[in-house]
Amino acid sequence: MHFDRKYLSDEQLISFYRELLYPRMIEEKMLVLLRQGKVGKWFSGIGQEAISVGATLALKSEEWIFPLHRNLGVFTVRGMSLEKLFLQWQGSKEGFSKGRERSFHFGSKEHFITGMISHLGPQLALADGAALAYKLKQEGKVALAFTGDGGTSEGDFHEALNLAAVWDLPVIFIIENNGYGLSTPVDEQYRCDALVDRAKGYGMEGIQIDGNNILEVYDTIKGVREYCIENQKPYLIECITFRMRGHEEASGTKYVPKELFEEWGKKDPVACYEEWLLHSEIASVDEIRKINEEIRVKIELELKAGLSFEGNKVNTEEEIHDLFAMPKSSNLNESSSLDLFVPNRTDPIRFIDAISEALDQSLAIHDNLIIMGQDIAEYGGAFKVTAGLSTKYGKHRVRNTPICESVIVGAALGLSLEGFKSVVEMQFADFVSVGFNQIVNNLAKIHYRWGQESDVVIRMPTGAGVGAGPFHSQSNEAWFFHVPGLKIVYPSNPEDAKGLLMAAINDPNPVLFFEHKALYRSISGIVNPEPFETSIGKARTLKAGEDLSIITYGAGVHWATDFADVHPDISIEIVDLRTLMPLDYDAIRLTVEKNNRVLILHEDNLTGGIGAEIAAWISEHCFQFLDAPVMRCASLDTPIPFAPELESQYLAKSRLEKYIVDLLKY
Repeated sequence: MHFDRKYLSDEQLISFYRELLYPRMIEEKMLVLLRQGKVGKWFSGIGQEAISVGATLALKSEEWIFPLHRNLGVFTVRGMSLEKLFLQWQGSKEGFSKGRERSFHFGSKEHFITGMISHLGPQLALADGAALAYKLKQEGKVALAFTGDGGTSEGDFHEALNLAAVWDLPVIFIIENNGYGLSTPVDEQYRCDALVDRAKGYGMEGIQIDGNNILEVYDTIKGVREYCIENQKPYLIECITFRMRGHEEASGTKYVPKELFEEWGKKDPVACYEEWLLHSEIASVDEIRKINEEIRVKIELELKAGLSFEGNKVNTEEEIHDLFAMPKSSNLNESSSLDLFVPNRTDPIRFIDAISEALDQSLAIHDNLIIMGQDIAEYGGAFKVTAGLSTKYGKHRVRNTPICESVIVGAALGLSLEGFKSVVEMQFADFVSVGFNQIVNNLAKIHYRWGQESDVVIRMPTGAGVGAGPFHSQSNEAWFFHVPGLKIVYPSNPEDAKGLLMAAINDPNPVLFFEHKALYRSISGIVNPEPFETSIGKARTLKAGEDLSIITYGAGVHWATDFADVHPDISIEIVDLRTLMPLDYDAIRLTVEKNNRVLILHEDNLTGGIGAEIAAWISEHCFQFLDAPVMRCASLDTPIPFAPELESQYLAKSRLEKYIVDLLKY
């Protein structure tokens, strides 16, 4: 192996050896502890250390890195305490994730490291977001993300590289090609000669290097970093290496030919670099021995405290409390002192105009707010909600995206790492399914996992009544209702649409904001022209009544109101939930106690719908107040059809009268 020292001093070269040796010796100790049953699981990076160490050394300490589970060198070079790392690996609450994550599925704001999720590819999208933040702030920094040869087959790899190229983002993508995705060899994963060849397809530069040569890794990434900053472009680096252990220790290595171990054993990154230091007389045998002994002693000392870990004391309140970040005061009452355009009006405005106004005023209030989505700039979005905003605030803040929902959601989370707020528009709520993983596994869990805010709102044009068929009319709020860490908002009128959207943007947690398409231009109301918030998590009683209560949201509010208007002989109380997560259980309890008969109405399918959870809660907590079973009126358990007659029959509205009559008869 040829090492080119270039401009590096002897002191730097020896310090590189320390950084390279340290994770190797930690790993060797972990394998011993694994056999002793003192560590439950281990993903070994033995043989690949030069990539993690060299890449991290080449970056500035305040630049975000997005590692995977074989990148211990990233954590050690960034100066993380081994004692705390070991507590993390043990599942201790004294680790980096309070015992909520294992191995390297955690991050640290202090060290500018973002922990991976097991799905591998989504990390690349977050790097796009961090790089976009650097670009917007003109800070002269890069983000760096790792993936493996296996991860390059995921759709997130394509989306992340494509977006980085289209948006000219200063981000470095590193492929650690170690020959296997768990047990699948690379000749069963792709057909291109080299993975770096894909760079040209995205219009970016790329290079393939020896991933076992720390000086080649360091010098390449240092130069690439300068290129990315100067040219504001992404770059792809393929590091050829080999995994000397199994994917994890339990999986073994029987599937790997023995000759490969012999071949790559001769290319060991630590041994080869040590041999070169000695041969070049940069370090002596005694110096090498001294460094080894110092590291051995350091490891033993730092592990001593971790080995005394005997388990955690569980605090249920803390677990629930840490699910969400605490909202900060928005000071919207002081917004009039800002240079805002406040319309002078007394007439009603449409639902869609209230949403547009909330976005407009939020962009004016928050100079760190970015809006992203397909066709939302000059075109104004599929429903023209964002019309004129890109002209007013610039395309750098109101950004058209390629058709790539997953990476845009991930990029929004990446922006959060650098203190930005994001609003992502799904062209239709139906399309969120291709961004599902980022929402339920990254956005929803990251604050609980390691305290990182995900300051993201996803706008979801939803619902039926417009004859758009099975892929443009679904009510899919229940998909996310089961996911801890998400807030779900669903307004039914212009006033709430504006107030709740402004509250969602001010909230540092991920919020799914459902907007019923059929209400956009059919519903109008008086809306305060000043910026204001409507509290998330608070229901509203729209109409008082004494015969029965209808608990509903979205279009269901209007179905219930219309029915009550033409049936004045029935005294109906209508409760508009407004927020689905968190639910306002106090409001639900009050209406149940008052009227003793409850109908839950929603547009979504019956089975597994939000009505089922509310009905179960009422039965469990308010049973003594009921004079009849809790009933649910929902849409059919079929996909939503296209033809108007079929759509009308599908919707819950067509069965509302029957359910009300049955409930009153009981």
